[in-house]
Amino acid sequence: MKKIGVLALQGDFEAHRKAVERSGAQAVQVRTAADLESIDGLIIPGGESTTMLNLLDSEKMFEAVQQFGHKKAIFGTCAGAILLASDVINPEQRSLGLIDATVERNGYGRQIDSRIAQIDLAGQSAEAVFIRAPVIRRVGPEAKVLATYLKSPVLIEQGKHLAATFHPELTDDERIHRHFVERVEGQTHS
Repeated sequence: MKKIGVLALQGDFEAHRKAVERSGAQAVQVRTAADLESIDGLIIPGGESTTMLNLLDSEKMFEAVQQFGHKKAIFGTCAGAILLASDVINPEQRSLGLIDATVERNGYGRQIDSRIAQIDLAGQSAEAVFIRAPVIRRVGPEAKVLATYLKSPVLIEQGKHLAATFHPELTDDERIHRHFVERVEGQTHS
């Protein structure tokens, strides 16, 4: 059984843990760089991306997570998607640069503008929970759009990485987590 780490510094990492376990993998909380050594894939949950960057820096984890991403799969949701992007705007901020995309923080508006919407996921309807969600403004040529909302990409993948601007962990639908677990199971280690 593959071990999927869930970055447990901020955000609803407990909901991700449950979704990972429903998807057939073992979930492990990741709080230190050393925790990365025992996992096969990593989820960076939602939260506040600037705060998450500060926590990664205070725990001396930013470079460790970035290096992990050069070898193994990472799935970022909401703030996690912001951290995976190569370019962040509104305002600009540092990121891991693992997916060639430009992401605008709080692209749909403030907390009051949060919403639940239906998106098309591989030809089937899926519920998407957007909370102060970012908007993907540009997707590089190596990235693939898996789902859109209001004509903007909301679920993309590039290589072994996956990014969602919404919170799939807040629904009972584990298709996206299962997709990530399958990516982790299929990745080859160098």
